[in-house]
Amino acid sequence: MIKIKTKYNSLGSDSRYFVVSGGRGSGKSYSINLFLLLLTYEVGHVILFTRYTLTSAHVSIIPEFIDKIDTANLRHDFHITKDEIINLKTGSKILFKGIKTSSGTQTANLKSLAGVTTWVLDEAEELDNEEIFDKIDFSIRNKDLQNRVILILNPSTKEHFIYKRFFESKGVSGGVNGTFKDTTYIHTTYKDNQENLSVSYLTRIEDIKVNNPSKYKHVILGGWLNKAEGVVIENWRYGEFNPNHLQTSFGQDYGFSNDPTTLVEVAIDRNHKKIYAKELLYKAGLKTSQINDINKLHCGRKLIVADSAEPRLISELSMDCNVIGVKKGAGSITAGIMFLQDYEIIVEKNSTNLVKEFNNHVYADKGSKTYEDKWNHLIDALRYNVFHQLNGANDFAPLR
Repeated sequence: MIKIKTKYNSLGSDSRYFVVSGGRGSGKSYSINLFLLLLTYEVGHVILFTRYTLTSAHVSIIPEFIDKIDTANLRHDFHITKDEIINLKTGSKILFKGIKTSSGTQTANLKSLAGVTTWVLDEAEELDNEEIFDKIDFSIRNKDLQNRVILILNPSTKEHFIYKRFFESKGVSGGVNGTFKDTTYIHTTYKDNQENLSVSYLTRIEDIKVNNPSKYKHVILGGWLNKAEGVVIENWRYGEFNPNHLQTSFGQDYGFSNDPTTLVEVAIDRNHKKIYAKELLYKAGLKTSQINDINKLHCGRKLIVADSAEPRLISELSMDCNVIGVKKGAGSITAGIMFLQDYEIIVEKNSTNLVKEFNNHVYADKGSKTYEDKWNHLIDALRYNVFHQLNGANDFAPLR
């Protein structure tokens, strides 16, 4: 017999969106998976279960479903392959897909799946691109059955589009349970799941509660953070861009499918140890000609210090603009970060993506000065420029 916890009964409401949040040990994934299995006993459902990165569902996720099926002694009702579970009684099924691939995102493939009634985005905090979310969301439009979009997440920072879209813009507080307009909120913590947790695990939680209250609030209770723990750049504030009319130049980082191409304008006041930064570009999928047009518009013949890992692209862009590759070497990332940390950074008020990165780019290991390779595309562009200017190079390379 499959039975879900009382808090999850609201999954049966007629909402389109379900935001399921909580801290560690809350049992949210377990309860959602049970609900999805129950949903397959209704005729006509196609359930798309996704994670941003999912390479082998048969290893990482499907065993969790099999465990629940076997516990309920229902294996005879299902046909299970490496990427789907089909209910033999109804024909309803669960498909397992990843959003990110090695060559980009497979948004188009996910949009083309026929008849999807329910889209589940597990570990939803990992998806930070609202455009990708919208493209899949708009494809959930089966007219014969209720459409559901279920987000399962451990809350991250308030810069995430999920917080801004489903909480801030609706006037809804984090940690709430209930239905507001088209969205149902379910928030659980370890307190809702204590009967399934070991004594040693509960003791560990109590230790965190006493010795690290901020970690307890975020990781254990699932609270939203104003900024991520262990952020690399903290010494910034909003302010007017380049009020003293210093000479400016630019930094640029390149992406395409998954990552954005970025452009930031920079002015450095050495006397007062201030760096002024203004975001000008943050967009994925740009072709060389489009980047070139944007660079000509914003930069003219001023210096652009770019990612030297893209020599062919730099060569093409330098035909019209003054683009050079930053000099890299052992320790250059840490050196560039230290320059940024040594100055006060003044961020122009409309530079929203740069602020998101400052609030989310964290150390992988602070002791060894290694950094997580995400939330850093504008930071890298800024770092290239600042490193070039403050590392003994001439302030501005001659025009080509």
